[in-house]
Amino acid sequence: MSPTTDAAASTEVEAAETEAATKNLVFVAAERLFALHGFQNVSVRDITAAAGVNLASVNYHFGSKDALLFEIFRRRTAELNRERAKMLHEANDRNGGTPPVREILAALLTPPLRWLAPDHERRISLQFLIRARSEGTDEIRTVLKTDVSHLRRFSDALLRARPDLSPEDVYWRLHFTLGMLHNNRFAEFDRLNVLSEGQTSESDVVALLERMLAFAEAGFKG
Repeated sequence: MSPTTDAAASTEVEAAETEAATKNLVFVAAERLFALHGFQNVSVRDITAAAGVNLASVNYHFGSKDALLFEIFRRRTAELNRERAKMLHEANDRNGGTPPVREILAALLTPPLRWLAPDHERRISLQFLIRARSEGTDEIRTVLKTDVSHLRRFSDALLRARPDLSPEDVYWRLHFTLGMLHNNRFAEFDRLNVLSEGQTSESDVVALLERMLAFAEAGFKG
């Protein structure tokens, strides 16, 4: 390879690295702004200013603000569900393919509760996903309504764990468990803290997870 070719290849690599870094800056800035302020209250200009990049960067790298929203949603939900699937796979290995209800529920609930911890690097990502459930774009809402692939492994595991229950009962009880999980929004924690006159706090994630598991497991008994 000639010196000229080497220089051209090096320039291409540097340009690709710069583009990737810019795209990541936009992604991270948008995720934080959307999580903290809501989807409708954040403009493309806000995102690029926070990222310290050119105003055209959002459209160049993602196509549009809505496409950027969906990319953040897609990437973070995939990451969260990989953690859940890994925990369920480990529970299956420990229990010969039929883990007890509590271990199945732990695989479902533990990853998002971990992300909730004040010092976890994905806390802002969880806040973004919470926003997405109520403020997301049409594309996000469609996925939330129709994509159940990540839940199928849990419903199948629960059906195996409780063959004495009708499938209808298992699906409903899983639905109620998910409702409990999705109600753990930051505003709901604040309201609970007021109601309990300061006796409750979501900052103790280990204790919160144990309470949720106990409640969900009880729902699958009887």
